[in-house]
Amino acid sequence: MSKMKKVLALLLIFVLTVSLGACGSTKKEDTKTDTTDTAKGNATADTTGTADEAASQEDGEYEFTEPVTIKFANYAVLEAGYDKFWENVKQGFEEKYPNIKIEYMTAEYGQMLTQVVTWAGGGETVDLVLGEIPWIPTLADAGLAVPVTDLFSEDYLSQIYPSMLEATDVDGVPYGIPMYASPFVMFYNKDLFTQAGLDPNTPPTTVDEMMEIAPKLAALKTADGNPVYPFGMTTGSVSVSGSCLTSLVYGFGGSVLDADGNLDVDNDGFKQTFQFLKDLDDKGYNPQVSKLKDLRNLFALGQLGMYYDTSWGFNGVNSINPNAKDFIASAAPLTGGSGKGESLIQAHTFMMSNNGEAQVEATKLLIKYILTEEILAPYLENVAPGYPSMSALSEIPAITESPVLSGALSSINTAKGIANVPAINDFNIELTALAQAVTVDDKDIDTAINDFKTSAGSILGN
Repeated sequence: MSKMKKVLALLLIFVLTVSLGACGSTKKEDTKTDTTDTAKGNATADTTGTADEAASQEDGEYEFTEPVTIKFANYAVLEAGYDKFWENVKQGFEEKYPNIKIEYMTAEYGQMLTQVVTWAGGGETVDLVLGEIPWIPTLADAGLAVPVTDLFSEDYLSQIYPSMLEATDVDGVPYGIPMYASPFVMFYNKDLFTQAGLDPNTPPTTVDEMMEIAPKLAALKTADGNPVYPFGMTTGSVSVSGSCLTSLVYGFGGSVLDADGNLDVDNDGFKQTFQFLKDLDDKGYNPQVSKLKDLRNLFALGQLGMYYDTSWGFNGVNSINPNAKDFIASAAPLTGGSGKGESLIQAHTFMMSNNGEAQVEATKLLIKYILTEEILAPYLENVAPGYPSMSALSEIPAITESPVLSGALSSINTAKGIANVPAINDFNIELTALAQAVTVDDKDIDTAINDFKTSAGSILGN
């Protein structure tokens, strides 16, 4: 077994408890049509191979007696680097299945979840949502996501790494099909390390080591005189920032929720995390109230030495600076306190509604189309690095030879999930409020944590 296969196999043992107008249809043989050739970052519809055959044969294909339009909520079509891929998916899929069209319904990332719910309230329920794991409880609770075990065969679902599928569970039932996953890892700028007299091949492994080298990075200036921040940790008031903060808590050996979704912050690791954030802020090492897009921008422009992100965050950096591959490197998240460098695993995930048989079958075809080597491999190689959810894709070169993933492979070993509760998004934002209280507002940490326990407990209902 190769080193990569061993690493990905560890995903199997993670215990992650996180959150389809009817038209007549009859079964028919596949009406396959070749489309665009695979090109850098592009999609293709000529799906062949073991995983592809399983996708097209597992529960038959349907003749759509009337045209079907898949309403696909997808924020990524607005984002540079992702947009071309999704344009090619639409083109290739529609050429392969002429009776099915894709209608992208979109909004900015931070507004996408709310927009999906708003559309439904106005009588327009989408068929498919591309989002992140914390969105699942909200969509499931609103009846806008249904269990994938009601839609896909057991044979098809068995091809997905169990832990990735379990990551979409609500009360033990999976509500999503992960496209690919990543733990939070640490990106660092090798060029800035060299300028600061540091070894670009030896990133820090502990919080203490990072704080020791931070002054050398802080002393740097860019060519146009802008300051360099040593370390970036997102604290902006969006859900993904709360997820990143949870990952940091894990790195300190702490917890935020127990397995049942109850508040669990009376531990040293939780307090040490926010003390660390305060120390960073006091020294001016971390940009205040930054979102991940802000940190990616600073990193791309050479103004940030290190920061936490998921592996696909590389796309945001690369879309700003196409030379990013020359200086970016990844490392396992830092170890702090009594922690072992654990982090939170995340996944870009497909969530389906049930809008009738034809809509369901068309949407399933789209998901299976995307989760093939011909479509996904160019994406993982040229757009957004990550670990594919389909076990048959574990050995593709986009994974085994990725310069972005290589330095952080060990972080897969200790990544874990979080209880998938309906209030997880509000809870995550409350975590960012705590971070801002001890940094921007300079509030006493114990007082800030006690205030957080009151507000977060109310959100969680405990």
